[in-house]
Amino acid sequence: MGQDEAGAARVIVEVVREAWADRSVALPDYATSGAAGADLRANFETRAGIVLQPGERALVPTGLRVAIADGYEMQIRPRSGLALKHGITLVNAPGTIDADYRGPLGVILINLGSEPFEIAHGARIAQAVVAPVVQAGFAEVETLSVTQRGGGGFGSTGTD
Repeated sequence: MGQDEAGAARVIVEVVREAWADRSVALPDYATSGAAGADLRANFETRAGIVLQPGERALVPTGLRVAIADGYEMQIRPRSGLALKHGITLVNAPGTIDADYRGPLGVILINLGSEPFEIAHGARIAQAVVAPVVQAGFAEVETLSVTQRGGGGFGSTGTD
């Protein structure tokens, strides 16, 4: 852990670039001082982007590997502007990068829009949120406590 300019605790994520990665593509960074997510960028080995057709999905490389501190995870989330304007989102939103994973960091994008969408080399494709993790214990019991909702499922609490 480090500290930011105000002296607050800051989790450090160690980053290694793949040997082939374009070093001119920025590391994850926060667009504003109040941003929760750091922007991740596409980093293609060929330096050429790809086009996602409507309904198509692709694993988009970032050219990075990360080491996240124990007790934390990195959540990979869609960028709201890409989702609203083009229908580009993540198939497994949010994706989870566990603290013990050291493999390539890729983002599974899907085009839910009606038009082809070009993902350019270096483009901001997702955001990464580093968050604490609580590992629960699981205990088998004979019965569960009674609640007002009970076993009511999807939509059981009303429509408003």
